[in-house]
Amino acid sequence: MKGLNVHSFNYIEAMKPNYFRFLVAPLLTITLPAQAVDLSEQLSIGGVLAAGGQCQSVSARLPAEDDGALLDMFDNECRGGMPIQLEISYRPNEAHEFFAKLRFAAGNALNQVSPWNLAPWAADLEDDVEDINGRNRDYLLTAWYKYTYTLGDEHTLGASVGIIDATDYIDGNEYASDEFTQFMNEVFVNSGSYNLGSYDTGAALEWEYGAWTLTGLGMNIGENDDGDNYNFWGVEVGYHPRIALGAGNYRFTLTGTSSRFLDPVGEQQERLLGYGLSFDQAFGKVVGAFLRVSQQQEDAAVDYKSLYSGGLNLAGSGWNRDDDNIGIGYAHLDGGNQNIDQSQVFEAYYRAVLNEHVAITADVQHIQAQLLKADPGQNDPKGWIFGLRLTAEF
Repeated sequence: MKGLNVHSFNYIEAMKPNYFRFLVAPLLTITLPAQAVDLSEQLSIGGVLAAGGQCQSVSARLPAEDDGALLDMFDNECRGGMPIQLEISYRPNEAHEFFAKLRFAAGNALNQVSPWNLAPWAADLEDDVEDINGRNRDYLLTAWYKYTYTLGDEHTLGASVGIIDATDYIDGNEYASDEFTQFMNEVFVNSGSYNLGSYDTGAALEWEYGAWTLTGLGMNIGENDDGDNYNFWGVEVGYHPRIALGAGNYRFTLTGTSSRFLDPVGEQQERLLGYGLSFDQAFGKVVGAFLRVSQQQEDAAVDYKSLYSGGLNLAGSGWNRDDDNIGIGYAHLDGGNQNIDQSQVFEAYYRAVLNEHVAITADVQHIQAQLLKADPGQNDPKGWIFGLRLTAEF
């Protein structure tokens, strides 16, 4: 059944020395900025190299999975992860583009040992880039061809086909959509209510006319958590005004799947359907704000039925560090039809840009999940996560 994953932990008594070791050691492996490689006017290679370390301090008293007995769980574990992403683009002219993205990774950070079902770092790490979607394909995330037809000034129609990622087309946000340069927790990167498909065969259409966009896509996904092949589709309407205060983006998103997901009791297969709104708006040169509201139907087994998240972005020009920024976010999730009543996530980060290629981010998260109690003595898992992330972009 889907729901909050509960793991057994080993309590580490002498953690203070380990905090420094686990957070800083991965970062020291990257000391030089990566250089851009333009092989020709048509062919270019770029990418991202990131190293992150996270430490969590968690308190929880939860039932053991085998006999239902209550276990005290206090984990102060530290883990790291290091993804390396390569992007290759070939554009023989403005209308045609061939693109491929590969990612290699070492470590899974805290994603496999956290007591919450919300990944503390939304990056696709070591386990995520192997046997992708049950296709027996490793490391190759996307590979597609795109044709763009120009209909007039600020009026284009683009069509893509190949191995695609739905997050490249829908559910974007200026201040909360990039796990390498913005928030780390997955709740602030994409809305889980949309069940977005990634790294599989599909096609997408993108229409742009002035301040308006319309995007539609369809994908076939190798397998879900139940091991079943399914189809995914998504539609998004966007309005992108440029007002005196600054740039804004307002989006309505609707997504769904074929009926290949088990219902809450595991007897029938149902579809997933999600919808919601995403807003981001600049208020002058220093302050920006974002808001996401989304919901999904509960015919299939789902952890959450709705998500509400929002926050602020503060540009470093406010304190004479033009390229730096601060992000602050809060999310509230209402439980679905599994064992979660609700979850709350707070996250804040400071990103310091070292040069045109490299930036370092200090990040703190507080997460709390309120479960449907299986025993009166059960405590809800809650705790803090502290992280450092170094990102080199080229």
